[in-house]
Amino acid sequence: MSRRRTCVLVLSLLLLVLGTTVGQAQAVGYRYWSFWDLTGGKWTYATQGPSTARPSDGDVQGFRFAVSADSQDASKPRGDADFASICAKTPAQAGRKRVALVIDSGTAADAPGGETPPAPRTVCARVPADATTAEALATVAKPLRYDTNALLCAIAGYPATGCGDQVTTPHTPSPTTAKAKVKADSARHGPSLGLLAGIAAVAALGGAAVWQTRRRRP
Repeated sequence: MSRRRTCVLVLSLLLLVLGTTVGQAQAVGYRYWSFWDLTGGKWTYATQGPSTARPSDGDVQGFRFAVSADSQDASKPRGDADFASICAKTPAQAGRKRVALVIDSGTAADAPGGETPPAPRTVCARVPADATTAEALATVAKPLRYDTNALLCAIAGYPATGCGDQVTTPHTPSPTTAKAKVKADSARHGPSLGLLAGIAAVAALGGAAVWQTRRRRP
């Protein structure tokens, strides 16, 4: 093998390995409304959907529209929220409950093409004592839109189209998530086997190129 051909092979394989690494930076996510409970001053991803959850008087629940891969990656509602401030002007009534809702339509980066997200807002819903979160939301944020599987697609008409659409975008996890993932992956498998194999192949071809060069020297 000529020195020139060997160098070309080394460069081609190196570009292939780098291209694979860059491709791994692309993440598949979904654009949707996530549902949250405020517990102890912290947002936690709800364990039930809004159509089955039945909050109690004094609960704070949130909705956030964003692109995320799963519940671990989901964006939380922004801003300070507490029941006392959100429902301060909504007095209690016998036989009814008050649920504080935080509705965060997200950022322009997460918005479907051509749409502008409304500003985040808070609202106090006063509903019958047995009402679900979906029923509470319907009293203060119409129109709501659902798909055939009862997935919440739009709140107050946003977004106008789409429902849980798949989105492929460059993914930059938060520092905490990234560190935890790297640590867990390293503990389980170490570096990517594909990446190590590619590096080993590049190193082998590089060594072959050096050997060929030395061999041809007088």
